[in-house]
Amino acid sequence: MHRVAFVVVPPVYSFDLAIAQMVLDAARPDGRAGYEVITCAARPGRVEALGGPDVVVEHDLAAAGNADSVIVIGGGGRADVDPGVLTVVREAEASGARVAGICTGAFVLAQAGVLDGRRATTHWGLTDELARRHPAVTVVPDVLYVADGPVLTCAGAGACVELCLHLVRADYGAAVAGACARLAVAAPPRPGGQAQVVQTPLPSATDTSLAVTREWALRRLDRPISLNDLAAHAGVSVRTLTRRFHAETGLSPLQWLLHRRLDRARQLLETTTLPMDKVAWHSGMGTADSLRQHMVRRVGVTPTAYRTSFSRGQIAR
Repeated sequence: MHRVAFVVVPPVYSFDLAIAQMVLDAARPDGRAGYEVITCAARPGRVEALGGPDVVVEHDLAAAGNADSVIVIGGGGRADVDPGVLTVVREAEASGARVAGICTGAFVLAQAGVLDGRRATTHWGLTDELARRHPAVTVVPDVLYVADGPVLTCAGAGACVELCLHLVRADYGAAVAGACARLAVAAPPRPGGQAQVVQTPLPSATDTSLAVTREWALRRLDRPISLNDLAAHAGVSVRTLTRRFHAETGLSPLQWLLHRRLDRARQLLETTTLPMDKVAWHSGMGTADSLRQHMVRRVGVTPTAYRTSFSRGQIAR
């Protein structure tokens, strides 16, 4: 079981903490709990919360000492942080544990020095401040989350869901992460580089959502699908399709399609013993060589290595 320590830095948005715990609790590989979650703070007890009831934290920082992942949540990162919190973050990173900061938690990681020389993000309204206060950090604005090795950061609220789904997928695979997303009534795990703010104007009577077209495409991932095919199904021009697709998803139609095909391939690699050419065919990747190239480029491992890792129940970092 993967042990996760949430380090709460007051004031904290109760939503960020609650949603992160809910997503990780929903991870049930083989029907068993995938995570042991503890919550700790420099001063246990009642912690000031924003946008909801105060949070009660039971453990002090010593509880984070042997965690596999340390996740910092809280709005206190923009001011001086308790030295004990900074020590926990530094020691976790030095020991090889995974370290993450949700929303303003990125400021805590930056103050601890673990973001120096790394890429990071935070809420779009605070990226300029993060860059100004911590020039050694390469701030990536307007993305959902950034994973730079074992150190991860994300924007707040909805991006917290995306980061936690990314962690579940890294630890237990796409099938388990997809099940978590369904339980949370969330979209399938999205790529971290997607924009934080997706402009989705209210459709008029003659300008409806492309959700039906996306569902149509998902049912046909094992077949060739071109821009013209998508545009014809939506009843719009290719130019209009591309504009509206990006407005609704933050991705171009072909980028979105590639991510969905990779999701399908990962699920097949985890849950079946199909040969690589069959996995490529069922996911619409064409050939086993094409599947391999896209997996290495987007996931960082070959299909064979991916299958070996998850078929043995190993944790992929």
